[in-house]
Amino acid sequence: MSGRGGNVGNLERSHGFRRWILAGLALGLVARPSLGQEGKKLSPADGHTIHVVAPHILDGKVMGPFHHYCKAVSDTVIECLIYDSDDPKALLTQVEYFVAKSVTTPNVPLDVWNKYYHDHALEIAGGRVKVLDASEADTKKIVEIASKTDGIVFSLWQPDGSKAPLGEVKHPQAVGHKPMTEAEYKSPTR
Repeated sequence: MSGRGGNVGNLERSHGFRRWILAGLALGLVARPSLGQEGKKLSPADGHTIHVVAPHILDGKVMGPFHHYCKAVSDTVIECLIYDSDDPKALLTQVEYFVAKSVTTPNVPLDVWNKYYHDHALEIAGGRVKVLDASEADTKKIVEIASKTDGIVFSLWQPDGSKAPLGEVKHPQAVGHKPMTEAEYKSPTR
């Protein structure tokens, strides 16, 4: 079959990705006790326990590394709250979504992907991404899960370094991001 391998291939990849996401979610819940175990009602802000650092590039300038605090929110999406530091009072400046390649490839046009998205497998292979606060085994699982996703970053505090955001949202890229051709984007081995 051509492209992403048809519906059977997508279903197989989706189930494989779902297993990795569930393993990642379990990893996040095991890594730190949930607030729900203490009797407090959980909120959407709870559970961002996977800690990753990576630089971004914006307007031609390499910035960071930024501290990403992530959690799985569905079988196909991981969200990361991004801060300039790991200080407890650090300001949330960016948000990144890790979206399964089985979702981005058929749903995000190549020109949009090339402008806003990046391939996490390529970013990780570049050696600039580091998983913190996790065992070696857990780090390996996190890397395997993330490698099956594409990322899109929303930088909310613009202009960078200003005392207040002015309402503009920008899209930083992974350092080393290279636009893909149609064949590269649709490759089942991506």
